[in-house]
Amino acid sequence: MRTRTPPGEPARPGALYLLCLMLAGLALVACHPGNEEAKRLRGVCQAGDVAACNQLARKLQKGEYVLRDDTHAAELFEQACTGGVGDGCASLGVAYQQGTGVKRDSARALNFLRQGCERGGMDGCARLGVLYRQGAGVARDTARAAALFQQSCDASNQFGCAHLGTMYAAGEVVPQDFTRAAALFKRSCDDKVAVGCLGLGRLHAAGNGVPRNDSTAAALFDKSCDGGEAAGCFEYAVVLEAGRGVPPQSIRAMELFTDACDQRHGEACARAATLYDGLGSRQRAQSLRRRSCEYGYAPACEKPKPAGA
Repeated sequence: MRTRTPPGEPARPGALYLLCLMLAGLALVACHPGNEEAKRLRGVCQAGDVAACNQLARKLQKGEYVLRDDTHAAELFEQACTGGVGDGCASLGVAYQQGTGVKRDSARALNFLRQGCERGGMDGCARLGVLYRQGAGVARDTARAAALFQQSCDASNQFGCAHLGTMYAAGEVVPQDFTRAAALFKRSCDDKVAVGCLGLGRLHAAGNGVPRNDSTAAALFDKSCDGGEAAGCFEYAVVLEAGRGVPPQSIRAMELFTDACDQRHGEACARAATLYDGLGSRQRAQSLRRRSCEYGYAPACEKPKPAGA
C-alpha cells in the first residue's frame, strides 16, 4: 500500500525520483575530467610508460577519481622505480616505512629512499635526511641531514624545507636563524606539510622570529595535528589543557594526548596518564606511563629502588 503524505506536509520524493538523482550524480562524476585522466594514465601505464604508472599510483594512494588501493599503488611505484623514476622509488620507500600497501620494512624503505634520491626523487632525499638526523637505520650524521634537506628544499620539496627550518630553529649544524626558519616553515605549512605548521606554531608560541601570538600558535598546532603529526597533536593538547590562546578543554586535551601516545610520542603518554589519574582511572594511567617509558620518555620510567629498601 502506498504511504500517503499527511495534510500540510510537503510531498516526499519517491524512490524512483531519488534513484534518478543518484544515477545523475554518478554520471556527472564519471564524466569529470579527473576520471578521464585516470583512465588515460591507466592505459598509458599498461602500454609501458613508467612515468604514467607513477602518476596513477599517486591517484590510487589518494583515491583521486579512482578507488583507493594502496597495494596496487605500491606495485605501480615499484614498476616505476624499476623503470628509473626516482619519485617512484621515493614513494615506495615511504610505503615501506609506513606499511602502506606493503609490509613495513625499514631496511627496504632505506634502500628505496636512497635510490629515489640518487635518481632525482627529492622526497627521497628529504626523508633520507630525517633518518640521518635521527640515526634511524644509519649512523647519525646531522651535517649529511642538513645537506639533504637543503638539496630537496632547493628543488621545492616542502617536506625538506620544513625539516631544514627545524635545523635553523635549533641551530643544529647550521647557525641559529629564527627568521629564516619561520620563512621555511611558512612555505611548507602553506603547502600543507604538517611539520612546517608545527615548527611555525612553536615560533609563534615563543615569539622567536615572529610576533608572539598564542592564538596563532594554537591554530597552527591544530593544523599540524590534522595533518597527522603526532608532535602537533601533543602541542595542541598542551595549549588546550592550559587554555593558552584557546578556551581550556581538558577532555579534548586528554583525547589528543592519547592519540599522540598511540603514535609513540612518549611525553604525550605521560601527560595523558596524569589526566587519567585525575579521573581516578589509576590502571589506565599506569598503562600509559609504562608506554611512555617504552617510547623513550625517561621521566615516566620507574626509578630503581635503593639497595636494602
